[in-house]
Amino acid sequence: MREKHEPQHPESFSPMTFWEHLEVLRHTLIRIGLVTILFSILAFCCKDEVFSIILAPKNDNFLIYDVFDKVADLLSLPRQEHFSISLINTGLADQFKTHVSASLYTGLLLASPYIIYQLFSFISPALYANERKYSFYAVSIGYMLFLSGVLLCYFLIFPLTFRFLGTYQVSPEIKNMISLQSYMDTLLVMSFLMGLMFELPILCWLLGRLGILSAHFMKHYRKHAIIVILILAAIITPTSDVFTLCLVALPICLLYEISIWVVRK
Repeated sequence: MREKHEPQHPESFSPMTFWEHLEVLRHTLIRIGLVTILFSILAFCCKDEVFSIILAPKNDNFLIYDVFDKVADLLSLPRQEHFSISLINTGLADQFKTHVSASLYTGLLLASPYIIYQLFSFISPALYANERKYSFYAVSIGYMLFLSGVLLCYFLIFPLTFRFLGTYQVSPEIKNMISLQSYMDTLLVMSFLMGLMFELPILCWLLGRLGILSAHFMKHYRKHAIIVILILAAIITPTSDVFTLCLVALPICLLYEISIWVVRK
């Protein structure tokens, strides 16, 4: 690890050996593990509350459907058709394993601010003052962007996708039987992917700082980027209406424009 140089207070600097750094890292990881386990146990004990949130998007009275109904009433349009989808469990221990895994993911999510703080506290002494400043902003903004992507997926993208795929039938003779494991896996993967997509401004900023990407290049290929974004939005939300497609594509297009501004700076 690079030695810390602080021109303002050179006398306060005392370099650490490799084993001392390793010991500090060990204590950091122990604290992170203990806090994550504590939040996971809390989530495990609050099973009803946790799964009421996780399973809420599968119901036709979810928040986004109420919003669509109100918009339809204002525009004098027909309301969305009501639907009912039940989940099934096919394995003897699958519900318990889902309970445990959901508690771990919930604990990790609740502990994530503390985890980021601990990791940044471990790394920051090796950075110069200006590097520490930029790193702090990049980590903070990146974390908020990731959460924004996860929330957009939970409140908009996943419910619409689940409704379409859960009610889609190639024939009335074939009924959908969706397993709890399939529901959980899809929700987790889509939330993670949307969180990563929302990291676009941070990625572009890093590439811009490295001289690999420029604002001129991004503006020149803006039309191509919009086409790619529309294709990705169509894949993520395979619904038949343009309105839903635009709801997904617009935030990503906005992130692309923000990325151009960030790279220019």
